[in-house]
Amino acid sequence: MCKTIRITLAGLLAAALLLPLLCACTAAETEPDPDKLSIVCTDFPAYDFARAIAGDRAEILLLIKPGAESHSFEPTPKEILSIESCDLFICNGGESEAWAERLYRDGGIEHRLVMMDCVETVTEEEKEGMYVRGEEDEEELDEHVWTSPVNAAAIVSAICDELCKLSPDDATYFRANCDAYRARLAELDSEFRRTVANAKHDVLVFADRFPMRYFTLEYGLDYFAAFPGCSGETEPSAKTVAFLIDKVRDEKLPAVLYMEFSNQKMADVICEETGCKKLPFYSVHNVTAEQLEAGLGYLDLMEINLKSLKEALG
Repeated sequence: MCKTIRITLAGLLAAALLLPLLCACTAAETEPDPDKLSIVCTDFPAYDFARAIAGDRAEILLLIKPGAESHSFEPTPKEILSIESCDLFICNGGESEAWAERLYRDGGIEHRLVMMDCVETVTEEEKEGMYVRGEEDEEELDEHVWTSPVNAAAIVSAICDELCKLSPDDATYFRANCDAYRARLAELDSEFRRTVANAKHDVLVFADRFPMRYFTLEYGLDYFAAFPGCSGETEPSAKTVAFLIDKVRDEKLPAVLYMEFSNQKMADVICEETGCKKLPFYSVHNVTAEQLEAGLGYLDLMEINLKSLKEALG
């Protein structure tokens, strides 16, 4: 009994002696680098654009975790402190990030960039056949501005300008990264336009929410979908499913599209009824933990969209 107590006390003493060392290690790992800019981004598009331009000259924090729903995100007190202490806060804007606007108005943010302010915005659209629960009193802006590569280029340039202001010594580095990224966006844009110009069809069917309005507007495509882009619905009415099935049949479409994180159930039903294929399409509003770990970004996922578009338009 006494031996057990002595061992326990010895263990506690050893733990007490080690605790400051462990805390010191943790503090060292989380201590920000004073030679680097600190950037906090709400969503993945902002994070991906920022890391492409800032490279190794900044430490970048992504608030919305991989796989999480971005439309209902609220920051923790710790995350608010990170926002208030960073050099640059990049958010998307819109109703989904009303908390960020409140924080800015309260004086908690010194330097921020709002992606929706970088481009011309449009309102969400309720298309024929969409399932919309209840009546909306007022129109909402479509928040998914980055889904057009042309808009993405404008946002990337705006981020670059802000970084150059914050760290003039690194301006040449930032601008070189920006030029390289915009060149790849221009290549994507050209490929999308070439695909649409040579396609058999000019309409897409999404068995899902539709956050791609800026994309379809950019390339002159028509579309039909189950829900608007920011809808919280996941179960469509039988009428909506039947409408989309008829559209696929009437237009003789070779494929139906589904968005990332979809359960694909609606796409499966449409495929069973029409014999078409189902193909993934990425809004890039977020990625999985595996995709983030692998370094996949906006350009990579848009390349997948290009492949899906070629098949879906025939």
